[in-house]
Amino acid sequence: MKNDKNISDGHSTLVNNLVSLLEKGNAHVSLDKALQGIPLASLGVKPAELPYTIWQIAEHIRIAQWDLLEFSRNEKHLSPKWPEGYWPKETAPVSESAWTHCVSQIKADRVAFADLIKHAGAALYEPFTYGDGQSLLKEALVLADHNSYHTGEIVILRRLFNIWP
Repeated sequence: MKNDKNISDGHSTLVNNLVSLLEKGNAHVSLDKALQGIPLASLGVKPAELPYTIWQIAEHIRIAQWDLLEFSRNEKHLSPKWPEGYWPKETAPVSESAWTHCVSQIKADRVAFADLIKHAGAALYEPFTYGDGQSLLKEALVLADHNSYHTGEIVILRRLFNIWP
């Protein structure tokens, strides 16, 4: 028979590690650091042969993260149409406040997702009653993987533009 304390400790450790994975860079640069201090004029620059600007990648992260959050907490949520609903057409933000809103929303939705994880208990592992067998654990891992992938793209673009610290 398994020790309930070990299961509880293991769950707590998993939750703490998931939240850390979402919030920090751990083995790489964090999303927050990658988005920090980018000159507004650089957000809409698209290098030759590359498909996206920093703005488009950040806005894509915001939209995808919002979708994962809403899917995970609302069974009636309708996801945007793929791929056009997940990628902005405009290559640059319309204003500095649009950029600020994008970054702020990424942070706020990430906090909301972390709160879902922290308060899920055993439901973390259980498939949702809707969808195709997803669970909150799976969606958390998808979110961490997705954000990490695109964080790397932002870092590369910043290095190409010589705007990386």
